[in-house]
Amino acid sequence: QVQLVESGGGLVQAGGSLRLSCAASGRTFRSYNMGWYRQAPGKEREFVAAISWSGGSTSYADSVKGRFTISRDNAKNTVYLQMNSLKPEDTAAYYCNAERGTSYWGQGTQVTVSS
Repeated sequence: QVQLVESGGGLVQAGGSLRLSCAASGRTFRSYNMGWYRQAPGKEREFVAAISWSGGSTSYADSVKGRFTISRDNAKNTVYLQMNSLKPEDTAAYYCNAERGTSYWGQGTQVTVSS
């Protein structure tokens, strides 16, 4: 089982940057594909970015491509989401996901982008 704890959310002005972190428990972190999802009020949870277990492959939602970067440090059991050029429409709760057959979720961290 994997436990995930997100951090790094907050309030930022449009055009600003934030870096989210997701710390994972367990010695098998390096075997999990990791992802970030977000959910805005009244909307369904949506995919933001993903990274393979080795870090060799990444994918992004079209809405964040070129602005967000996902990365991981397997030695620190941590995955990151660097968010640049933030827009008000990026406002949401951001969730970390670990996937290896079974899916695990963190509790989420709130990102609010003011215009």
